Amino acid sequence: MSTVSAGESYIVKYGFVGSKQLEAKYDRKGHWERLRKRFAQDGLAGFHDYEVVELLLTLAGGTGDCKPAAKEAIKRFKSVRGVLDAPEEGLLEIANVGPRRILVIKLVRALAERYYGERLEEQKTVLGNSQAVIDYLSISMRALDRECFRAVYLDAQNGPLAVETLFEGTLTSSAVYPREVFKKALKHNAAAVIFAHNHPSGCVEPSDNDRQITRDLVLAASFMEIRVLDHIVVGGNSYFSFADHGLIREYGKEALDFQESRRRSG
Repeated sequence: MSTVSAGESYIVKYGFVGSKQLEAKYDRKGHWERLRKRFAQDGLAGFHDYEVVELLLTLAGGTGDCKPAAKEAIKRFKSVRGVLDAPEEGLLEIANVGPRRILVIKLVRALAERYYGERLEEQKTVLGNSQAVIDYLSISMRALDRECFRAVYLDAQNGPLAVETLFEGTLTSSAVYPREVFKKALKHNAAAVIFAHNHPSGCVEPSDNDRQITRDLVLAASFMEIRVLDHIVVGGNSYFSFADHGLIREYGKEALDFQESRRRSG
């Protein structure tokens, strides 16, 4: 049993706080200290998902045992990622999770997004369709509740220059304007570009509109001598790469054939 100070013994003796409550307080403190030491020694290795969430909730301060709330959060949202992506109104339904603890959860998620964004923009190596791009796009886009179209602009060595959000809302071939896309490319003096957008439904299979938009953008890029390296669709725990499925190569060939037919007819 934990040691109780003289002052606390006095409080217990005269009935202000029950001894079981005091023991529970010290038990929670000891549990938190054990979690802290485990993290300091090995990071999150060996942590259960609910323990990761418990650590976050405890960091926010406040009263009460955070373990039940952490377990309920994992039960409801399935994973640590699910908790970080969860809407505020959903988190508020969990007992002992208030605005302050939600702020810490959302802060951690925002920090992860900024970390990968800065890592992407500062990376000096060739990107192409690298894991760094996938990591950033997945973290920053998968939890969005509406469609968002972004472009990663690259230099001649496929080094990152900038990431721009170009359009929001339901994407159609009439809503994504190649002129706007490539005006930004000229602004950044880009030699190549990777496109990306999210599917809030979680299904990453590209729609007919997605395919047509990509085909139009590859065609427009060919006239400006800008290379389209990929178009990535992000959703849930997965993504779809147009390049990995051979579609960028296919659309590039179509663009070359179209230009050739124009030269012949001219």
